[in-house]
Amino acid sequence: MRRIHRTRRDRVTDVALFLFAACFAAVSSQSIPVPETLDPVWRDVDQVVGGLGGAATLLRRRWPVPLAVVLLVAGTWAHYLTGPAMVAVFTVAATRPWRVTAWVAALAFAPLPVFLWQVAELSGERTGSALTYFALIAGAIGWGLFRRSRQQLIASLRERAELAEADAELRAEWARRETREEIAREMHDVLGHRLSLLSVHAGALEFNPGAPREEIARAAGVIRESAHLALRDLREVIGILRAGPDEGERPQPELADLARLVAEARATGGRIELTGPPDGRIPPPAVGRTAYRIVQEALTNARKHAPGAAVAVAVSGSPDGRLTVEVRNAPPPGPASICGGGEGGSTDGDGSAGGQGLIGLAERARLAGGELTAGPTDGGFLVHAWLPWSTTGVASPAYRSSASGKGE
Repeated sequence: MRRIHRTRRDRVTDVALFLFAACFAAVSSQSIPVPETLDPVWRDVDQVVGGLGGAATLLRRRWPVPLAVVLLVAGTWAHYLTGPAMVAVFTVAATRPWRVTAWVAALAFAPLPVFLWQVAELSGERTGSALTYFALIAGAIGWGLFRRSRQQLIASLRERAELAEADAELRAEWARRETREEIAREMHDVLGHRLSLLSVHAGALEFNPGAPREEIARAAGVIRESAHLALRDLREVIGILRAGPDEGERPQPELADLARLVAEARATGGRIELTGPPDGRIPPPAVGRTAYRIVQEALTNARKHAPGAAVAVAVSGSPDGRLTVEVRNAPPPGPASICGGGEGGSTDGDGSAGGQGLIGLAERARLAGGELTAGPTDGGFLVHAWLPWSTTGVASPAYRSSASGKGE
């Protein structure tokens, strides 16, 4: 037998409806048209049946439909079951589907056509009692339907609130994920360049401890300066990530900053040749920033994996076409000087085998509507990328959102 869980409120409601049925029978007992010819024994039986019907309302949650059917059928000859029948049909209308309620309502009003057929032959008292009965049953069914509709509305609103809460949690989780990805990108872009310089020169010191004092001092100065700049950039990144939306953003590099990037790499001993970017033709900031990041990552990888090798950077394009970026490094030379790095400087700054940076760059180019390829060529390595000069209509929504908001 299925066990029905009832709350304290349900129990109070059941007792209240039982008392309603009992009080209704007691109050209406004087107005019920009982035939004078009815035997007193049957009168007592009629009252006992009414009391049992009132007690049966406590079973309305377990068997609402059978209880309503029994009380309606028994009410055709018993005179004290109107109150229990009202409670039963109310329960059916409030808790059961529309079709079941319709069938129970049809059963309740089945005697109505017969009553209307014989209404002229009935006394005024019996006619008023019958009309009152049908009105009370109709009111109980209507109240039950109203209660059911209200419960469905409350359940719908509760479901919407739960869905909205779940959607808010998903949005919050997505925002946290985007923040983590933003932190990872910003850390990689900003710190990778600095830490690669530090790693290369520290590795060179380890590989060539007998270098001249001037080169050791120069390498130590590069290490100190790179560490200082890395800490400064880290503080800037963390400060911007902690800042509110109205507190400004960290200035983002653009294509015009390539000369400064190359000059900084040359100052540490790198042999880098820069061609471009085109004079007087500046692409949109988002495109220029992507090109800058591609060159920055390519120079970082060249320092890590081909220390001392010459690197050629070429940037070209026009507003009516594409922006093309090429970074090519020659085969690495033999034993390098302490400032150019050596075998000890070929390890990634993070101790990994590398490669994730190029994957990230390819994803950046794809989001911008372009393409990036990378691979060995003529003993060296070539990174080639093209980007649309304008991001309108070609960049992904995520890329356009980042271009108009936070930079990468």
